[in-house]
Amino acid sequence: MDSIAIRQRLDALITSRGEDYASLSRRLGRNASYIQQFIKRGVPRRLSESDRRILAQHFGIAEHLLGGPADAGPALLPRPGLARAADDFVLIPHYQVRASAGPGALPDGEGPAAAIAFKAGFIRDLAPNPPEHLAVLNVEGDSMFPTLAHGDQILIDTADRLRVRDGIYVLRVDEALMVKRLSLNPATRRLTIQSDNEAYPSWPDCDPAAIALIGRVVWVGRKLG
Repeated sequence: MDSIAIRQRLDALITSRGEDYASLSRRLGRNASYIQQFIKRGVPRRLSESDRRILAQHFGIAEHLLGGPADAGPALLPRPGLARAADDFVLIPHYQVRASAGPGALPDGEGPAAAIAFKAGFIRDLAPNPPEHLAVLNVEGDSMFPTLAHGDQILIDTADRLRVRDGIYVLRVDEALMVKRLSLNPATRRLTIQSDNEAYPSWPDCDPAAIALIGRVVWVGRKLG
């Protein structure tokens, strides 16, 4: 498995659990900077078998996700004292490009900047399509307020765009990405593009063929305070 992918996966798992590099390094019996050096600098190039086993047990994932043999078996049992069964995590790419809830944000370099770890079961409940069709974007602007606020993270299903129905979608308009609510007229099959914030205009009677849909919004995450 690619070393960069392993380091990104481990970093995402640490972030999703609210842990830190130093405490995880001490759990391995290493110096406080060990995990940070592995993730940020690739030193060492690969995790030792014992380190990999401890980390896999700690996060409740299969060892092959951290560079172990592909036939290492299913996800390990949860740590002692946990009542629930451990789920695997899936990594969803997080793109720096923002989906504008306003005038439109230009997709300024669309490669993923990071990855965010979600529980696999949680993702299965959210979206019917495989996780490789999912992506995380940030919302910019306030035209979808109060449903979506500036800075919110949204999870979009890029495979759920062929059967258009009422819902919130990310769409591309003149090379800009926008997030809007779409309403389908069942008689004419024409779309209305709406902003939840009444201070912004809506566009009725739009031809679906003229709209480039990126994906349907299936989840939103928000920082409180």
